[in-house]
Amino acid sequence: MAREDLEGRGSGEGVKNRGNNNYDSSPTCLVHEGEAQWTSWLVPMFVVANIAVFIVSMYINDCPKHNNSGVQGKCVARFLGRLSFEPLRENPLFGPSSSTLEKLGALEWTKVVIKHQGWRLITCIWLHAGVIHLLANMLSLVFIGIRLEQQFGFVRIGIIYLLSGFGGSVLSCLFIRNSISVGASGALFGLLGAMLSELLTNWNIYTNK
Repeated sequence: MAREDLEGRGSGEGVKNRGNNNYDSSPTCLVHEGEAQWTSWLVPMFVVANIAVFIVSMYINDCPKHNNSGVQGKCVARFLGRLSFEPLRENPLFGPSSSTLEKLGALEWTKVVIKHQGWRLITCIWLHAGVIHLLANMLSLVFIGIRLEQQFGFVRIGIIYLLSGFGGSVLSCLFIRNSISVGASGALFGLLGAMLSELLTNWNIYTNK
């Protein structure tokens, strides 16, 4: 009786294990296991860093102080004090002035090429022209970056983000010479390209195409 019971348990476990093996070998489970290996923390840190830099840039901008005459219009959201936005005529994206962005490290061809301020190729990635610009980039970063970091880890995603941002800055410096450039769009397009590359490479293992 005990032997039969033991054999029954053993055969039941064998069926269960075979079932689990069949499930584990499914393409969907492979993708889920890959995503569950990592906890996303680098992308949220990037988001926090970008928001912090924007707040600092607004604090340094101090619209009420340099716009007392109101020649260009009144500061937007003056109840925020020195964090209030520039007049919409100067910056319709609800952000600081171009001179503040330039002072904090915005990308400008003249200063990079002629004055050899190459550090602007990096600092411009963390600056944003306004709230609208910041929200658009950070929402894209959350939707794209967190999934990629969960699946491939923070090292690869961090390298792709920084290298893509640097490459985007170089291209902007080459082709945009009459205005300043800021934003993490180059880094975001790098993550988007990585996501599309991963989808095309592993297309056959996805069940829900």
